Formats: sequence, structure tokens, C-alpha cells
Amino acid sequence: MTEAAAATPSTAPVFNIEKLYVKDLSLEIPNAPAIFLDRENPQIDMQLQSQATVVEEGVFEVVVTATVTAKLPNKDKVMFLIEAKQAGIFQVRNLPQEETESVLAVVCPNILYPYLREVVSDASVRGGFAPVVLSPINFESIYQQQKQHLQAQAEAAGTVKH
Repeated sequence: MTEAAAATPSTAPVFNIEKLYVKDLSLEIPNAPAIFLDRENPQIDMQLQSQATVVEEGVFEVVVTATVTAKLPNKDKVMFLIEAKQAGIFQVRNLPQEETESVLAVVCPNILYPYLREVVSDASVRGGFAPVVLSPINFESIYQQQKQHLQAQAEAAGTVKH
């Protein structure tokens, strides 16, 4: 075995899904039981965020959090509130820093999001409501927008040199 061949396996890029799990799930129905007598369709508001943290070198936990609030129109009454955190442990090694950031901000959330959608839908049904079907999300677009925003902030502050 040549020296180059021996070095290749340890420097080859690595991406593995170690574990996928629901980290946190909360369903609140603050106006039950009276809210079940109202027949209006709720207005659904969804907030989404993604976060990556280092577990150990080359191992990361990525959490995608959805907060779904259903309110009755014109009454400002909350029908239900669901907060769900879908998480995964991912092994990401031997990638340049920018590629690692992209994997954690785009690839991992794309893997987690379908599970999160199922958890939110299941929670709404178990709460006695119609299923909430979350729209698809383009994490690549969100990541690019965040990078552009940070770059614009840095340029405005005069910290970027051309």
C-alpha cells in the first residue's frame, strides 16, 4: 500500500446520519373545550428556525424548530399552539469550513424537515384539529439570504476589505 493510498481514507469527506429524533414537542390548547365549538377555519402562523451545535469534533446536532400558532380570525383567540423540535446527530468531517456550514445549514435541515412536518401534523390531529400541513421550505435559499445579509452588514460596518 502506498503512502498516499493509506492517507486517503482518513482525509476523505465524511457525512453520516447518526441519529434522528424528536427533541421537544409541545401542544397547547388554551381555550379548550369552548374552542372546539367554534367552526371557523383558523389562521395558521408558522415560525421556523434551524440551529447547529458541536457535540464533539466532527459531530454536530442540528435542530429544526417549528412554532405553529392557529388563531380564530377576527377574534384573536388561540385555537392551538404547537412547538416541535426535530433533531439529528450528524457526522461531518474533512470538509472545508464553508462546505461544513452549508451542510449544517442546508443538507441537514432538508433531511430533518419532512420528519418535522409529520410531527406537527400528527400533533394537530391528536389535539382534535385538522392536520396542519407545513409548506416545503428551501433551506438553500434561506442560507444564501443569510450569507448576503451578513456580508451586507459587514460591508456597512466597514469590516470587509476589497
